[in-house]
Amino acid sequence: MASLKDMRVRIASTKATQKITKAMQMVAASKLRRAQSAAEAARPYAEKMEAVIANIASAAAGSPGAPPLLAGTGRDQVHLLLVCTGERGLSGAFNSSIVRLARERAQALMNQGKEVKFFCVGRKGYEQLRRQYEKQIVEHMDLRSVRQLAFSHADDIAKKVLARFEAGEFDVCTLFYSRFRSVIAQIPTAQQIIPLVIEAPAAGATATAYEYEPEEDEILPRLLPRNLAVQVFRALLENNASFYGAQMTAMDNATRNAGEMIRKQTLIYNRTRQAMITKELIEIISGAEAV
Repeated sequence: MASLKDMRVRIASTKATQKITKAMQMVAASKLRRAQSAAEAARPYAEKMEAVIANIASAAAGSPGAPPLLAGTGRDQVHLLLVCTGERGLSGAFNSSIVRLARERAQALMNQGKEVKFFCVGRKGYEQLRRQYEKQIVEHMDLRSVRQLAFSHADDIAKKVLARFEAGEFDVCTLFYSRFRSVIAQIPTAQQIIPLVIEAPAAGATATAYEYEPEEDEILPRLLPRNLAVQVFRALLENNASFYGAQMTAMDNATRNAGEMIRKQTLIYNRTRQAMITKELIEIISGAEAV
């Protein structure tokens, strides 16, 4: 049985841990507000960009002169998985859920005889995927030094992906990230970004006709690379909000668990101390009676 001194040290250590987790929860909560606002503000722009490109591309998708980012390479053999995760842990299943979705997609593709490559954005995803797919990771970007995400960071990632596509290194690129829904709900998401998937209009929806200047075939080669960067930027912002939401929840749970441990440890300490006092009293009384 542990001594009273060891128990006091254990209780003090648990209380110190509780203070740390509580502080991390408060920091995550304060950062979540800004991250959530940024993610929600980026959604309408990204969705409208997709809608505009879908409208322009609907006529050009089947034409021989359609841009490769829209038409693809004509093959479906080599897949690049762009996996965006966090730079830090202590966020519950946030990172592992994104990596799990990417692993499942990679395994399914390899079972079909496809070749899979990884582009990792974020340290945690890279560390997890490296254990199993080290030779298939073609690039890794670390954003630990970035204090605030900007469009330029997404643009750099998009340019690297685009350069590899133009060099013929892959045929299809899928983006993996976690979409923020709420503090307790983050949804791992897979989105194909090369070639761009054009969704069919909903049944009964009225198609709007637009006139463009310059013509569609001149606009698309400019818009498609821009859209690639916009979708990556949206994923980074969604990930950032999801990370702080997951970390806030994880630290709240850790704080509650620490409180429960302190309660149990204190109860054991008091019972042990009372038993020792009772034993000493019995010894004193027994000694007095013997005299």
